[in-house]
Amino acid sequence: MGLEAPDRIELLDGERLRHQLTALAHDTGDQSKLRKEALILIKAEFNAVRERVKTAVESGAATGLAGARALSELQDTTIQVLYDFATKHFYYAQNPTAAERLSVVATGGYGRGLLAPFSDIDLLFVRPFKQTPWGESVIEFILYMLWDLGLKVGHATRSVAECIRLAKEDITIATALLEARFLWGDPQLYADLRKAFWAEAQGATATNFVEAKLAERDTRHRRQGESRYLVEPNVKEGKGGLRDLQTLYWIGKYLYHVEDAVDLVQHNVFTLDEYKIFQKADMFLWNVRVHLHYHVGRAEERLSFDAQPEIARRMGFTDESNSQRAVERFMREYFLVAKDVGDLTRIFCAALEVQNRKPRRSFARLLPGFLKPRSGEEDFFADNGRLNARANAFTRDPVNMLRIFKLADEKDVGVHPAALRTITRSLDLITDDVRNDPVANRLFLDILSSKRDPEKTLRRLNESGVFGRFVPEFGRVVGLMQFNMYHHFTVDEHLIRAVGNVAAIERGELKTDHPVSTDVIKRIQSRDALYCAILTHDIAKGLPGDHSDVGAAIAESLCKRLGLSAPDIDAVSWLVRNHLVMSDTAQKRDISDPKTVKHFIDQVQSPEMLRLLLVLTVADIRAVGPGVWNGWKGQLLRELYYEAESLMSGGDSTPARGARVRDAKESLRLRLADMPEAERERAIARHYDSYWLAFDAPTHERHIRMLADADSRNELFTMAAESNAFRAITDVAIYTPDHPGLFSQLAGAVAVSGGSIVDAKAFTTTDGFALDVFSVQDAEGGPFGDAARIARLRESITQTLAGTLYLRDELAKRRNANRRANAFRVEPRIVFDNEASAIATVVEVEGLDRPGFLYDVTRAMFDSSLSISSSIVATYGERAIDTFYVRDGYGHKITHPERIESVRRKLLAALEA
Repeated sequence: MGLEAPDRIELLDGERLRHQLTALAHDTGDQSKLRKEALILIKAEFNAVRERVKTAVESGAATGLAGARALSELQDTTIQVLYDFATKHFYYAQNPTAAERLSVVATGGYGRGLLAPFSDIDLLFVRPFKQTPWGESVIEFILYMLWDLGLKVGHATRSVAECIRLAKEDITIATALLEARFLWGDPQLYADLRKAFWAEAQGATATNFVEAKLAERDTRHRRQGESRYLVEPNVKEGKGGLRDLQTLYWIGKYLYHVEDAVDLVQHNVFTLDEYKIFQKADMFLWNVRVHLHYHVGRAEERLSFDAQPEIARRMGFTDESNSQRAVERFMREYFLVAKDVGDLTRIFCAALEVQNRKPRRSFARLLPGFLKPRSGEEDFFADNGRLNARANAFTRDPVNMLRIFKLADEKDVGVHPAALRTITRSLDLITDDVRNDPVANRLFLDILSSKRDPEKTLRRLNESGVFGRFVPEFGRVVGLMQFNMYHHFTVDEHLIRAVGNVAAIERGELKTDHPVSTDVIKRIQSRDALYCAILTHDIAKGLPGDHSDVGAAIAESLCKRLGLSAPDIDAVSWLVRNHLVMSDTAQKRDISDPKTVKHFIDQVQSPEMLRLLLVLTVADIRAVGPGVWNGWKGQLLRELYYEAESLMSGGDSTPARGARVRDAKESLRLRLADMPEAERERAIARHYDSYWLAFDAPTHERHIRMLADADSRNELFTMAAESNAFRAITDVAIYTPDHPGLFSQLAGAVAVSGGSIVDAKAFTTTDGFALDVFSVQDAEGGPFGDAARIARLRESITQTLAGTLYLRDELAKRRNANRRANAFRVEPRIVFDNEASAIATVVEVEGLDRPGFLYDVTRAMFDSSLSISSSIVATYGERAIDTFYVRDGYGHKITHPERIESVRRKLLAALEA
């Protein structure tokens, strides 16, 4: 596979070690003592070489790939020495029978001659037709010595016949034998194995092998995440990773009997340039993998956030002024390599189809009747159920590189790998003349705003390279990641997924999650404006300046090129510039405050822009990554939309809000029909309007029944937990007499119990009781609600309220719990806003999220004698942005500069603690 030699690394001298062991054997008569002293000698030599390899890789004297090759050679020599030591000094067979033979064979990754620092070692012991005591003893000796060296060894002992029989039955065993490499022992047994494998196991199953390996790849991709642009990729198993390259090599070796990937050039699978891309990708990914193993100190394959800065430095990506930029440059290189692997996969599959080695899908199932097979001089034709192009289709008219994707979308078929291969090799034909061609731009706009599946077509465009070439502004963000824990995908993947979300909303597929968006999208007047806005909303990420403002200018220029009308261009520009306005207002401000809604509609101004902004916001949040969207965010956006729509329609927000409060109470009355009327009305009257607007009817019912039960028992503290797997949240409701600092105490108790608060709502009843509701996740981002955790939380709260649990001491022990978040630096930010609310000062606090963040902030507010009337807690990956509506002890805003500065100092101290 284009391996480089482990130059400049002094490896194990097998002959010298054999002489030392022979001398030791002559001086030591006791075999038990001999084994122990031999192990000490071998381990010292073995570990010394491993350390030299590590030093060479980490110092830059050797690449990771060279290190992997050196570790494999070290392992070869060690096993060879152990075999000779066992057969000469422990189990010497002076006149061996035909059955007393053994061949030691490397399989798996080790068979390829590569070993990552902490990888398992896969060995196959090939014996004659039956096992002998001699063979069992030698194998046992070798294995125990390897285990005592601290190695993880996967092993099997089989005859040649057993190997072939199992290879026919199990594709995994066939793959392992495919890469089998002779290490030591009887070479004839190995030769017999190779001969039998190619003669019996391989020939009749070639098609099955190809199909099974490609299916195995697809399953692995689904398990790891379908996208190759996940920002914490699995270097080995992820899409575009090493295993994908190895799959190509396995299939090539199985079909063409090649020993090196370069030999695939002779079989017209790759051109020489394409093989060089293969070689470059293999080297890059191996370098990353080996550095990752050394950095983490174990067999870790996921390139996590906390590892990325160090791996970037080791790989030579440095930026003294901005370490984050260095990480993003390194990761962009990673994703471009992953894209190259995808390109190679398509090229490989195209070659297999041409040579009839890849199973063909059903023509009738995939091909609509009106897409006809090739008949003459047309540019495109049906080929095995997909759309192919004649040889000069793209050179004759480069616009065909867009036209073929549009036609594939219209006919709902794939683009043939051979056509994709030709497109990838012809990207230079997309020049400024093509970019400015009105026909080409209309084709692109039709693809973008297709009512079928624009996400699939845009992803094909991106994978082929056409997208970035035709829209250079998009090409700049291909493979670009944002070094934070909030965004799960690269920028290009995020934008394509966002387009797909808009299309899914328009098709009605997300009505359950987004009933309002599904309804309002039908009333949007310009689909082109919506789709262009969602495509370009983050297109300026990574450029200097505010990405919303810079992106608006880019969007305006692109939309002019695409031929949008002047009003649509203005709409797209405004939407890109303000694409965060609705989510920020909904998630960082109290929507029940009339001034919040008034300020929002002053920015939005028209019902059409409100509809566009709602759909764009929903699609954007959903495209950030799994688990980012939840029902709480949906409720906030719907509430803001309803309030704004009412005001824009000439109504008053107060009646609209009042009507919803009345509806909520009436719904609850129906649910509480079994409760005595007087008790029911008393329970309803205890809550202010803000409470009725915060939850749905089932939640109101749970709360009211919980409170009624506690009151009937005269309990001054009660707690209930309700988990929602869909939202990945456990809602914890706490009912107790209100007192200053209670919210802070409860937040701290949640943190001490290992919970992460992602939302919090605090309410006070008319008779002085607190009903605080926390949405809590565990450390892995799942619901917090198993019985043991809830019991632990209940105990923590009880002890905190009783004064027997000291939160600050407990939380200090947990500060380093989140290694991923500790990889980031978030500059503390505190904003005081006395214009956002008529009755309270709005304080927005931003900092690095950590266990107890909310406790620290609210404790500082309590120490500043501030009363929190409402709070909005938001977490964006590693970044916590919490908003509080506060008043002083007299119920007034915080307006005096010295008072504001005093609170600021206490909050900063809390953030930097």
